Amino acid sequence: MNGIIIVNKPKNYTSFDVIARLRKKLGQKKIGHMGTLDPMATGVLPILLGKTAKFQIYSCDNQKGYIAKIQFGITTDTLDITGKITSKKPFFIDKEKIKNAAQKFTGKILQVPPMFSAIKQGGKKLYDLARKGIEVERKPRKIEIKSLQILDLNEKLGTLTLKIICSKGTYIRSLCSDIGEFLGCGAVLTDLERIHSNGFDISQSAELDTILNSTLEEIKNRYIFPTEYLFKDKQSVNISEPQAKRFQNGGSLMLERIKSPYPFNNDEIYKILCNNNFVGLGKANLEKNEMQILKCLHSAE
Repeated sequence: MNGIIIVNKPKNYTSFDVIARLRKKLGQKKIGHMGTLDPMATGVLPILLGKTAKFQIYSCDNQKGYIAKIQFGITTDTLDITGKITSKKPFFIDKEKIKNAAQKFTGKILQVPPMFSAIKQGGKKLYDLARKGIEVERKPRKIEIKSLQILDLNEKLGTLTLKIICSKGTYIRSLCSDIGEFLGCGAVLTDLERIHSNGFDISQSAELDTILNSTLEEIKNRYIFPTEYLFKDKQSVNISEPQAKRFQNGGSLMLERIKSPYPFNNDEIYKILCNNNFVGLGKANLEKNEMQILKCLHSAE
């Protein structure tokens, strides 16, 4: 099978656990996911089947959306509630302070990745070092917090719920910890739901158990999105069957021979269709007057 299944990942499952369960159910050798979720997190986990996985790098929307719950007055070694408590402090928070914090952390900022992460440094994953009690210096990374919306604030209990829209590569655990540090009392992430990822919304997702309890035919008909859903922002062009055959065999197409309702832009990536079926992705090269092949769903390779 080729395509995308949008799983609403259950709590206490790793992203790999989800893949393992689906691989067994589908009898699918080639399967991967887009964007790891921690075991404590739930929500949108796009699963790529078969040849769809090779298109991941061209996905149109790397923006992520989360609902995060935070507890102030505590810090842990993992920056979330599952970790070992490293400090407890009294807290005083109100809406004005939270608004100031939200304003400080909105926009393009630098973020230090947490030690408990899969990032490799010196050939070793940070979480492997962290489990041995080793902490190493991490370089800050550029991320973008596009919006921080306050959904709920309990000043007495010191809890906060935020809706976060952010760029790929953002660690929500680190963001919550940084907010707590800014407020002087510390904070941990207690609950996390991803509501948007790679152009897919939580409303498009299905529970893992629901998928696993369905027949293969039901899964094909109800839960698998076509590969081209990864490229909703890209313009499409229809080509003829002979052109499609040439394209699938690795041959470029002359731009002047492609019927298109709009002019081509140099270096822009296009969805290539034949009889309105997805063939692959091409990139326009105006200098050579060619639509050059990037990836084909079905090819001679």
